[in-house]
Amino acid sequence: MNVLFLCKGNSCRSQIAEGFARRYLKGTNVFSAGSKPEGFVHPRAIEVMAEVGIDISGQRSKGIWELPPIEWDVVITVCSGDKCPYVPGKYHEVWDVPDPYGGDLRTYRKARDEIECHIRRLARRLYRMRFSL
Repeated sequence: MNVLFLCKGNSCRSQIAEGFARRYLKGTNVFSAGSKPEGFVHPRAIEVMAEVGIDISGQRSKGIWELPPIEWDVVITVCSGDKCPYVPGKYHEVWDVPDPYGGDLRTYRKARDEIECHIRRLARRLYRMRFSL
């Protein structure tokens, strides 16, 4: 199963989502990308993920044009509106998570915790879907 997380800058929210997905969606190919990538994973995103035992320091910010040419089973957009890119996939969700970029650690923790809740719910849904086929 191929799962993609999208946002505009691919430096905070989608990177956090990718980190949690690697923890909770075992056996799944996980990617993230943005329409206007910042070119780096934000240090505060790295810091708040380290607080929960997930190292995202090896991830990199990338554009949607850098994604492999594969069919996406699940595409999650972590922002809403016309700021976020669209990539075709079998199943889409929009998680309107406020952008922590430029905020303090408390703002990043809030986004991290919200994304983790979304990922855990997604993991349960995908688990049920695999066994209902």
